[in-house]
Amino acid sequence: MASEIQKNLVEKNAEYVRTFDQGHLALPPAKKYLVVTCMDARIDPVAAFGISLGDAHVIRNAGASAKDAQRSIIISEQLLGTREIILVKHTGCGMLTFTNDDAHALVKQNLGPTAAAELGPLDFLPFPEIDGAVKSDVEFLKKTATVPEDVKISGWVYEVETGKVRQVV
Repeated sequence: MASEIQKNLVEKNAEYVRTFDQGHLALPPAKKYLVVTCMDARIDPVAAFGISLGDAHVIRNAGASAKDAQRSIIISEQLLGTREIILVKHTGCGMLTFTNDDAHALVKQNLGPTAAAELGPLDFLPFPEIDGAVKSDVEFLKKTATVPEDVKISGWVYEVETGKVRQVV
């Protein structure tokens, strides 16, 4: 039996399909850039960052982690030709609220010792301060051999309270 969420997906998709006319877009992003941002449901990267369909790759994960996005960044650049990375973290991020120890304890408490053991030493990549985390991720991207030196990289903070972005790096 389909959940209400699944039913909504089917209904909204049917509405979308009625007016969809963008099936001709090329696979590589037209503007040759990618955005790494958080999975937070309060962020609409298309609207907030002015991204039109087909322009850019949007990579989302918990905390807008460059390390977590590395596989997708490599694919975007090496296979699909992107030449710029825009990293956008945000105010009020959940990654500011816990440590690795907290996350591991929660997994063990809620999912049991087998799940905790399966995780091993997984780094959940939390951070204590937003601007420092942006700088750290940009530094990681600039130093890793998996991002070519000529790729432009910038780091930003999106304010969930106002919708405004500000450049950090």
